[in-house]
Amino acid sequence: MAFSAENRSNTLNGILFVALFSVIATSMADFVIFKQFAISPLIIGIVLGVIYANTLRDKFPSDWQAGITFSTKTLLRIGIIFYGFRLTFQHVAEVGLAGILMSLFIVTFTFLLGYLVGTKLLKLDRDTSILISAGSSICGAAAVLATEPVLKAEAHKTSIAVATVVVFGTIAMFLYPFIYQSGLLSLNEQAMGVYLGGTLHEVAHVVAAGHAINDNVADTAVIVKMLRVMLLAPFLLLLSMWLKGQLMHNSHQSNRSPIVIPWFAVAFIAVVGFNSLHLLPSQTITVINQADTFALTMAMTALGMETRTSKFKGIGFKPLYLASILFLWLLFAGYLLTKVVYQVI
Repeated sequence: MAFSAENRSNTLNGILFVALFSVIATSMADFVIFKQFAISPLIIGIVLGVIYANTLRDKFPSDWQAGITFSTKTLLRIGIIFYGFRLTFQHVAEVGLAGILMSLFIVTFTFLLGYLVGTKLLKLDRDTSILISAGSSICGAAAVLATEPVLKAEAHKTSIAVATVVVFGTIAMFLYPFIYQSGLLSLNEQAMGVYLGGTLHEVAHVVAAGHAINDNVADTAVIVKMLRVMLLAPFLLLLSMWLKGQLMHNSHQSNRSPIVIPWFAVAFIAVVGFNSLHLLPSQTITVINQADTFALTMAMTALGMETRTSKFKGIGFKPLYLASILFLWLLFAGYLLTKVVYQVI
């Protein structure tokens, strides 16, 4: 019994340790420099975690690892579930058919392109290819985080994928408003909002780029982006089914083997449905979203704490090449798709 109590104490100490780093990351996110570049506390948290993993990790009790693991697994899933409070099914109606088609096309074909280029052309491992593709096609770091437990991927691969999202998402955040205001894009404000929301990586990047143009563009862009976020749940369900099919094929198991459905993806959809009923006051939703952001920051920080730079040896620049290809795909194919959608509909 004493041993069990000691384990609980060590787990709690580990969680509090991660929370301390997350408080620092949240405070740093309010710095002007980070606000200008729309750097979220999630990103700062993973950087602080990586710094800790490669400098001070051996100086702290190894027994706290249980709390760090809890943050990367259980807390991560809880954070993804409550991410649903940022969405409603009414968002789907607001963007119209153009936004829906744009979101479906971008998520589907960006992911497939990334997976094929990563595994077949660049010879990257499956998990890294999927994580980078998910982050580029759906909703940046949040998609990477949500995909990691389905893949059971190693922490350093998740960190690599998040890094690519940060780099290219930040570049796009500045590039899109510039090329629009320079007159190189023949898109009206609504179409530009669909283009931004359909192709930029992070929600924060969409908000920043949209407002750099005007509020009307920003409003449309955020709604389209939220629709892409909503596709996260069906994506995870399909990914889980596909992985199970691969496992059965490789091990020649019976087709009767059950498909493991990521429960947190189902719960995510349920939360979106509940939020669509507007039963909670807006102030409560705001508090929930703030708490959820902190939970996801803790999960990112803990993933960083699991990331040793020694694990990056031999990977080289291939993840960067894949992220670059997907960035260019989103930039050019996304623009052409927006033009086609608005000509047809």
